[in-house]
Amino acid sequence: MKKNVLLIGGSHGIGKALIDLVHDEYNIYVASRSGEDLNTAEITHIQYDVLDGDLDTTNLPDQLDGFIYCPGNINLKPFKMLSADTYEDDMNLNFFGLVKSLKAVTDRLKKSEQASLIFFSTVAVKVGMPFHTSVAASKGAIEGFAKALAAEYAPSFRVNVIAPSLTDTPLAEKLLANDKKREMMDARHPLKRVGQPNDIAKVAVFLLSDDSSWVTGQVLGIDGGMSTLNVN
Repeated sequence: MKKNVLLIGGSHGIGKALIDLVHDEYNIYVASRSGEDLNTAEITHIQYDVLDGDLDTTNLPDQLDGFIYCPGNINLKPFKMLSADTYEDDMNLNFFGLVKSLKAVTDRLKKSEQASLIFFSTVAVKVGMPFHTSVAASKGAIEGFAKALAAEYAPSFRVNVIAPSLTDTPLAEKLLANDKKREMMDARHPLKRVGQPNDIAKVAVFLLSDDSSWVTGQVLGIDGGMSTLNVN
């Protein structure tokens, strides 16, 4: 019997890459603002904006075996140019949206033999980077939350976090807008390229599967070596 997996905000980028990899193996439910880029023959789409309204669980199965929270942003500006409202907005999208969405389906996840929860952070939490104060703060909250949640719900839930570096998704369009920018971003990574959605999605596939049944409470840096290597 196929397991049931809910992706919040998985209609493009890494979430879409993950769906393309696993739609044959799982019953996939995607709750996002738009489903126009999704093959609705493969998945069930639920209209949902994490910043506006509550998750409608009517069309979800009684049991969920996986939960993946994909929403995020790249808001890179100097601290002096960021208002307090910007920090609040980023926290609402990256962290409080996660909490709200998870609370809506916790009872369904408890009915799984061992549910796998996957969240996304950023390399900028581990490695201090200029202009990343807002995104690092909100994603850092996710890392602390995930570890505490993993401890609280073990062994019923496995909770892990993927912390990518820059990945070639629609969210990163401005940072990779031309060849010069792309070459500069490639050069910053020890493996000399930015990430591709499948680089991240394949790790999420592993964490979702029974192959990772002894992995929980981890923050996995999938970042081309940026967080641990200095080769320049």
